[in-house]
Order: sequence, then structure tokens, then C-alpha cells
Amino acid sequence: MRDDTKGRLTTPLVRDSGGLRPATWNEALDRAAAGFRRVKENYGPQAFGLFSCSKTTNELNFLAQKFARAVMGSNNIDSCNRT
Repeated sequence: MRDDTKGRLTTPLVRDSGGLRPATWNEALDRAAAGFRRVKENYGPQAFGLFSCSKTTNELNFLAQKFARAVMGSNNIDSCNRT
């Protein structure tokens, strides 16, 4: 659903039969987790990659790399902080 005053989504949307419909946060997060799990099972952990932002905090970048490495089993993470 959209908040008309800000034009922002206020609930998650999930795709069913080609269309989007409002869903609960639990359903949306469960679907996302299932998609990550399916990719990892079918193609291996190195099929997963994650981009993080060099302009965010060190703590958030640390959490992103821990998720990629510890949860997904992938070293494919980039935070574009080479400047």
C-alpha cells in the first residue's frame, strides 16, 4: 500500500500470478529467505553476491559481509570503497 502523502510503500508487496499484492512482513521476509535458500541449494554459495555502500557505517558494512560469508557462505561482497 502507498502512503499518498509521501508516495512511499507502507507494506511489503509480493508477486502472485504475475501481479503484486500486499503481504505481511513475515510473509515477505519468508519469501526472500526461501529465494536465497533456493539459489544457494541449486547453484552453490558462490552464486550469491552482495553489494554494500562505502558511504554507510562501518558497522553496517561489517554486518553485510558477515551475512554474505557466515550465512550465505560466499566471499562475493563488494562495498566499492577503493577510493
